[in-house]
Amino acid sequence: MIYTVTFNPSLDYIVSVKDFKLWNTNRTDTELMLPGGKGLNVSTVLKNLGMDSTALGFTAGFVGDEILRRIENIGFKSDFIKLENGCSRINLKLKNYDGTEINGQGPVIEHAHLEALMKKLDQLKAGDILVLAGSIPSSMPTSTYEDVLARLQDRKILTVVDATKNLLTNVLKYHPFLIKPNNHELGELFCLEFNTHEEVIPYAKELQKQGARNVLVSMGGKGAALVAENGEVYTSDAVKGRLVNAVGAGDSMVAGFLTGWLEQHDYAHAFRMALAAGSASAFSELLATKDEIMEIYDQLQV
Repeated sequence: MIYTVTFNPSLDYIVSVKDFKLWNTNRTDTELMLPGGKGLNVSTVLKNLGMDSTALGFTAGFVGDEILRRIENIGFKSDFIKLENGCSRINLKLKNYDGTEINGQGPVIEHAHLEALMKKLDQLKAGDILVLAGSIPSSMPTSTYEDVLARLQDRKILTVVDATKNLLTNVLKYHPFLIKPNNHELGELFCLEFNTHEEVIPYAKELQKQGARNVLVSMGGKGAALVAENGEVYTSDAVKGRLVNAVGAGDSMVAGFLTGWLEQHDYAHAFRMALAAGSASAFSELLATKDEIMEIYDQLQV
């Protein structure tokens, strides 16, 4: 079974506003509301690809209830811890202005809540896959990702980490099966700027030396690169298409990679599935469907 963890899920309110102006009343042209958070995005694309997963994390208040209702409608399993106080986030995202968003804070996660989640993770078995994705609420210890992987080490559970800065580097000693920085996040780690496949590969290998088994680097419109644990290196340019919505493209890559790996245990296929899934989501209003992913898969040259 695949498990995803979203510590601070949200209800994403995605709107387009023509000619947005400060200090004025602006009215939306289009509106879309989706359950948000990187782990939930991974579970959604896994579902679309026919893979079962269970989403874990915390919800609170009426927004948390709506997140759970929408998850049920999508059709994947969840086992969230419902908090008595606070309210899950509503995140406002402006489609017309890429990267412009206002994100809520979310509820306070207390030590007892986190320990309850840890006990759920204690039930994972050898061969299970755990995906930790995204940031953590400010109320949680900065060592949370590290604490989770330390608790699960030596249990033959495959772990996937999609995070930034210390959240990522502090877990490498626990040998995560997959990490997925993008080229900008990789550049932050080494105080450099990366624009080509050739530039990212040596530094992806450095993260591998520090403990990561497989390093998948997403590069937006420039494609992606994979340094696999068997020594193979794969690169591919992105397929051509119109960017519609970049939100969730990286999470889709994680779902595509896991699906490809579980299907064939072949890194070339897993990489191709990852790039196809990420591209298909970027070209779609919603997260990619299986048909959209496979159409792009057939176009890729790896």
